[in-house]
Amino acid sequence: MSATVLYMSMSLDGFIAGPNERPDNGLGDGGERLHDWFLTGGAADAIEAARRVGGVNGKVMDEAMATGAVVAGRGTFEPAGGWGGDHHDGVPIFILTRRDPDELAQWPLVTYVNDVTAAMSRAKEAAGDTNVLVHGAGTAQLALAAGVLDEIELHVIPVLFGQGRRLFEGLAAEHIELERTRVLEGENGVTHMRYRVQALRPGSPAPPLGA
Repeated sequence: MSATVLYMSMSLDGFIAGPNERPDNGLGDGGERLHDWFLTGGAADAIEAARRVGGVNGKVMDEAMATGAVVAGRGTFEPAGGWGGDHHDGVPIFILTRRDPDELAQWPLVTYVNDVTAAMSRAKEAAGDTNVLVHGAGTAQLALAAGVLDEIELHVIPVLFGQGRRLFEGLAAEHIELERTRVLEGENGVTHMRYRVQALRPGSPAPPLGA
């Protein structure tokens, strides 16, 4: 069965970007360190670099690149130049935005959606039997609140940032239970941890059904 899976590189102290994050500095100061594990040789094409990694890290990237659709927010999509309209292998891309899609640049593979539940549902339908790759902290938080994020794959990097942007900053005061399904020791000190999203802890308030 298809699953929506957040793939995210993170420092050991929980940061996914360094300080001074802005559109022209998407990973913040020093944030590139979080992606060194697959951007080998400083390759300009991140997707092609990921395909050449090999080892355990390569296995994890191969899984990400085998996904059949992508869901992301504009905050991830636009600084990446819209991935040139093709994230990988021509799979459909669903972008969360409240702006009128007619105002945005169009690529054949890109669909703009204003609701996270609808985005995940349409992405799963498009992906068929393969998983959906989810990008971005904002999108992940909306999906968690709506109950439409199935799994989380964290690539934990052996570095402490101390400041920047945290993956789960600002979550509502509710307990979301996770089941750890896999831990892989990657090359260069990276630890890949996969979790299945379970449910709220008994007694916690129910999350909203939409975003």
